[in-house]
Amino acid sequence: MPSHHHHHHHRSTPLLSSATSTSSSSSHSQSFLSKLLLLLTVLPLSLAALAFVLQWRGGGVSDPTITTSGAYSRWAPRGSHHEVFPGMETFSTLSPKSHSSSDCINLGRSSSPSLPYYGDWKFGFEANLRPKICITTSTAAGLEQILPWMFYHKVIGVTTFFLFVEGHAASPNVSKVLESIPGVKVIYRTRELEEQQAKSRIWNETWLSSFFYKPCNYELFVKQSLNMEMAIVMARDAGMDWILHLDTDELIHPAGAREYSLRQLLLDVPSNVDMVIFPNYESSVERDDIKDPFTEVSMFKKNYDHLPKETYFGMYKESTRGNPNYFLTYGNGKAAARIQDHLRPNGAHRWHNYMKTPNEIKLEEAAVLHYTYAKFSDLTSRRDRCGCKPTKDDVKRCFMLEFDRAAFIIASTATEEEMLNWYREHVVWGDKDLRLKLLRKGILTRIYAPTAIIQGLRESGVFSSIIANAPSTISKEKFLASIDSSNSSRVVPLASHASRKIGRNRQHQPSVRKVLEIEAGAAYEEAAVPPLSPPAWTMTTLEQ
Repeated sequence: MPSHHHHHHHRSTPLLSSATSTSSSSSHSQSFLSKLLLLLTVLPLSLAALAFVLQWRGGGVSDPTITTSGAYSRWAPRGSHHEVFPGMETFSTLSPKSHSSSDCINLGRSSSPSLPYYGDWKFGFEANLRPKICITTSTAAGLEQILPWMFYHKVIGVTTFFLFVEGHAASPNVSKVLESIPGVKVIYRTRELEEQQAKSRIWNETWLSSFFYKPCNYELFVKQSLNMEMAIVMARDAGMDWILHLDTDELIHPAGAREYSLRQLLLDVPSNVDMVIFPNYESSVERDDIKDPFTEVSMFKKNYDHLPKETYFGMYKESTRGNPNYFLTYGNGKAAARIQDHLRPNGAHRWHNYMKTPNEIKLEEAAVLHYTYAKFSDLTSRRDRCGCKPTKDDVKRCFMLEFDRAAFIIASTATEEEMLNWYREHVVWGDKDLRLKLLRKGILTRIYAPTAIIQGLRESGVFSSIIANAPSTISKEKFLASIDSSNSSRVVPLASHASRKIGRNRQHQPSVRKVLEIEAGAAYEEAAVPPLSPPAWTMTTLEQ
């Protein structure tokens, strides 16, 4: 390469000196010069193009990660601290780090990411992509579940996440990684948060009152509703257009859009629609030793809403295999709401509005994939979550859904072997002929997109490099400051503003409020939507 330059350089000097001697030859030499300049421009460009193609194909070009940081500094975003892609220094330093936390061992499977995570993800175009979608969740999961869940949703168009963390998710090892990801807001369950939520308007509303002061599932439901209320305020502040409430065992499947994109799907929703309901499909496992449901489960049971009535009721007995309901857990889907004034949660599955009945649509193809009881250990993890006695009456107090009650009793009373047999009988689809029959009828369906996307993310090294590049320690001061900023300062002024507004309404417009209540009676006071089972098969349903 240098020899070329050398060569041209020699040729060009005599030309320049001779050009000064005669004016007649000057025009000739000028055209020659312009040709030469063209050559000097085209040659390096073509060489660069060739080099690029070779590197892209990996055509015998040495590992780019070993080269000096100078080569990458021009790709670093303006004003970034990284001269090099994070995770691109060398991989020898990366792998031990990513394996240090037991949580992330299988996230760091590939020791040399081919597409390391790009620090700030500021590629410039994220700003103008509409609509802006956020997900809020209340989670106690570890990184091995949260990261794939989050990045899957980033791939399909979600930019912002409000994570209400407790338990494992709130531990420094997990939360410091989550806080290092752009677009993620971590909210800790602190005393300040609880005190603030104690002032919530929700406690005065009748729609949630039947869930108050009950243990376990009911308590979780109230907590989720209070967190959702707070997330609405944060979403509005962040300029979001849509908000979804999803658990970390649920993935949106944006079928029916022009591309596999939740953004595209919501873009096509008419502007007069306030709420979009995603019916849920339930994971149907084929083995009892699944470790990572998102990438190991491809079979799902479709929702009643997406099946012909006669298929659903005609195959009901075979679909339930002796379980109390068609689905193991809930069957009423999850919803996305357009961010607008007076939006409120209506339990964990729906949204509502204080001033009007929302205009909602139910999607015909898109769904929420719910990975429930997909691991055998899910039986015992539920058992350990509640201070509940394994009696018929007590489980009613703790769990809303029949299968959860049955599973809790088994997990609390049976031996490991009995539990495994029960799990195989009630959860695992071991019977190949039955599987095929229900797959042909369309009750069961295969969906591979989440597996493909999450495997792709994992193999590209995104998860391991995020973990490797998270700040190694979070100082106590910074930790406390982050709690303060994420809880008190950010939302308190808004909360007090909201209650002030409500107060004003009460003083000045008692009559208006009464009229509204009379007009919309049912819509206002209808109870929050709990997790509900799909329709059951009875003789009466057939007669209708």
